[in-house]
Amino acid sequence: MSKKSVVIWDGNVRDAALSILLAVDKNQAYSNLLLHETIKRHKIDTKDRALLTELTYGTLQYKMTLDFYLEPFIRGTLDHWVRWLLRLSLYQMHYLTRIPPHAAVNEAVEIAKRRGHQGIASTVNGVLRSILRQGVQPTSEIKDPIERLAIETSHPQWLVERFVENYGMAVATEMLHENNVPPVQTVRVNTTKATVNQAIASLEAEGLTAKQSDIIPECLHVTNGQPARTQAFKDGLITIQDESSMIPANVLNPTAGMRVLDMCAAPGGKTTHLAEKMNNEGSILATDLHPHKLDLIDHNTERLDLNIVETAPIDGRKAPEFLQLASFDAVLVDAPCSGLGVMRRKPDIKYTKREEDLENLQKIQLALLDAASKVLKQEGKLVYSTCTVDKQENEGTVQAFLREHPEMEAIQLESLPTKLAEKQANGMLQVFPQDFGSDGFFVAAFRKKGESQ
Repeated sequence: MSKKSVVIWDGNVRDAALSILLAVDKNQAYSNLLLHETIKRHKIDTKDRALLTELTYGTLQYKMTLDFYLEPFIRGTLDHWVRWLLRLSLYQMHYLTRIPPHAAVNEAVEIAKRRGHQGIASTVNGVLRSILRQGVQPTSEIKDPIERLAIETSHPQWLVERFVENYGMAVATEMLHENNVPPVQTVRVNTTKATVNQAIASLEAEGLTAKQSDIIPECLHVTNGQPARTQAFKDGLITIQDESSMIPANVLNPTAGMRVLDMCAAPGGKTTHLAEKMNNEGSILATDLHPHKLDLIDHNTERLDLNIVETAPIDGRKAPEFLQLASFDAVLVDAPCSGLGVMRRKPDIKYTKREEDLENLQKIQLALLDAASKVLKQEGKLVYSTCTVDKQENEGTVQAFLREHPEMEAIQLESLPTKLAEKQANGMLQVFPQDFGSDGFFVAAFRKKGESQ
């Protein structure tokens, strides 16, 4: 590949999308971070930003499906970047109705010339024009239902098998399709500074459209614009947060004056939500394994004018070595997990995760819960949450924790809206992406029994 390809943005949206896709593939970088960084650094305008986002995410989300469609038309070996160019171009031809197919082909040929040579351009042109003439092979011809679902939704077969085994074919199918749908844009109102109506009015004054969610009362659905660039955001009236990740603070439901520990707290979305629930009265210790990430929490608390949060670089698994035992009224463990609930925000996750990764994660999750139980007061409340939809990491971890900790008991989840309260079972709540257009999420709650129990 020529050196020119290293330049991500030269005003050409498709070329930029290709560069991002190649960087994600080569460096295992998160697409959402690289995309955000590209848009911010080059101040890409609204129209180009929307297309760049759609091309990058769409091509990643349907990578396996696109390969299935391309396979009959490819002869011999292709350079890595050429295959990505074909995926990107076919995504436009097959999924984006507003882009004329011949325009996508012509643009692909020009990119091939710039990045390679005339021979590559001819190959790209030949493959794409053959697809235009003949159409793509239907996935209905795949006999095995699991393999067909994997190709149709572009998820690795082991993951499809796991989801079907966990939740059955109907739920798994709906979830896998939902993973390829863009998420709803949501923000959380800082109730210590504004009412829901005041936050809506502030956003609407800047041309955004916002409405209160019927699930989480402090959540707003924003259907246009960039909330992070608004005065409402700068003034600390709102925080960018997915609706599902607002559930843990509601379940923990801390009151003013409490002493709360938030393990694995960075970047601080749930920490600040807890502080707002406490009306900025009491104390919260926010810890994280990575010291540099604590700056993100400090930045957030400062913007939101929340002064009850203290940060400390502590590995949550070692909390009992640094913190007083039985000293916190409540503890939140938002544990490291596979992230299988946020695949539509980070579509690259589904191709990089391996089944053995999930086994290792459960060990970390159990170690964090064990440490949390030690620093929690008697009668104190512990909430465990993840952004995954994997039963082993969720229900499996809860069951393993309770087996090892007779002093802890699962309790009913409190402060949930009716729609969510109906979904909980045995002190656990699993939210799927298809439930209300949010991330897949899991929450469980425990109480530390008193001496006499």
